[in-house]
Amino acid sequence: MSHSYSESDVEDEKTHFTNVITTFQNYAQYSLSANNRRRKDVYTLPAGDQALLAALGYRAKLDAVDAAIAANADFLAQVVADPEIFVHSADGAREVDAPDIPHTHAHTPAPDHGHEHEHGAVPLRPEGRARANGRAAGPSHSHSHGHAHSHGHDHAPPDVQGTGAPRRRYKPTEFDMDKLRSTLKQLVRDWSAEGEDERNACYRPMTEALLRHFAHIPEADRSSVRVLVPGAGLGRLAHDVARLGFASQGNEFSHYMILCSHFILNRTTETNAHAIFPYVHSFSNIATRDAMLRPITIPDVLPSDLPAGVNFSLVAGDFEEIYGAVDADPTEPQSGLWDAVLTCFFIDTAKNIVNYLRIIHRILAPGGVWINLGPLLWHWENNNTHDPSVELSLEEVKALARAVGFRIENERTVDTTYTNNRESMLGYVYRAAFWTATKPEPEPVK
Repeated sequence: MSHSYSESDVEDEKTHFTNVITTFQNYAQYSLSANNRRRKDVYTLPAGDQALLAALGYRAKLDAVDAAIAANADFLAQVVADPEIFVHSADGAREVDAPDIPHTHAHTPAPDHGHEHEHGAVPLRPEGRARANGRAAGPSHSHSHGHAHSHGHDHAPPDVQGTGAPRRRYKPTEFDMDKLRSTLKQLVRDWSAEGEDERNACYRPMTEALLRHFAHIPEADRSSVRVLVPGAGLGRLAHDVARLGFASQGNEFSHYMILCSHFILNRTTETNAHAIFPYVHSFSNIATRDAMLRPITIPDVLPSDLPAGVNFSLVAGDFEEIYGAVDADPTEPQSGLWDAVLTCFFIDTAKNIVNYLRIIHRILAPGGVWINLGPLLWHWENNNTHDPSVELSLEEVKALARAVGFRIENERTVDTTYTNNRESMLGYVYRAAFWTATKPEPEPVK
């Protein structure tokens, strides 16, 4: 789709992405300060209490947390070491500077979007415009698959009011840091051996359903089957689909996710290359010190381990803006382009679920399949940004899907966690809804 945006819109995007980069860069200072608060609190206690805590090794634990935070900061610094991969065009579309990726268009999953996969480099093609601060101002939820982002640079952007004075450097908020901490946990879910149980619970039923639906397609011909994964997060489900030989495209809105997925997929050349410490930010519900301080190594698979010539791309931007609009033209180039759409913990990110399902139905080819798994934790419910939010029950969502034109099959409930710390004393289990839904072939003309 083609969009035109004002210079102010583009500057807003740059500003927001700059703020995301600044959040990465300020992680160490912010997190070390939070840990140092614990030290100060100890000094407020009576001397006898301090001595008892020292004997338990509490101060030593705080020192170990400092070291873990420093290790996380080193990793995050690598992730944002080259933010200039995102280049801003005048119309607000975002392009990725990736000279190692050949810009070929042989069998692209989307017009002018996809590129041939080569040597593990995943083309990250931000095509639609993601609304600046669109998700950042929204509510935070426990499974943290928010979608807030725009693009910018790793330096303070120019003043957009036209005064010529530079903006004051952004000071990340607790909300920003929570997004970043959640992204570290997402890395565990998507790219570590520890996250395998969650992936097996969520991704495996989806890929198995995909294989069943296209069982009539020989494995050697799967590259002709185009699969879209909206809300791709850190890209593992889209990567797993590509590993099966399908032409796979992920779409993601969050720059926290986009930056980390780009780093894993395009800048990581060996398994277990990085160690992160995702559980050191809270001391609550921790059974043992080792459980909190244990390192998680990523990635558990080689990102370039894909079939030769497979088409695998990621597109950054808002799902509705890239793949459709409320009053979309039925001749719009995405119509009927996709053979399968896989939505995992995604449909509840909708402000208007009617439009989400309408878009999915329109972009699917006749006979195509929509495979869904997830809860209904409506992300915009009770938001304080005056954004609309339509919140349906599961029964109503399925009735809506049928009204839009889907035939729902294979319904069941899947119990699963989301970015769960398996050694925590607390865990949430979602009774996620799973189904496959097909777009029926048109009735033959009599």
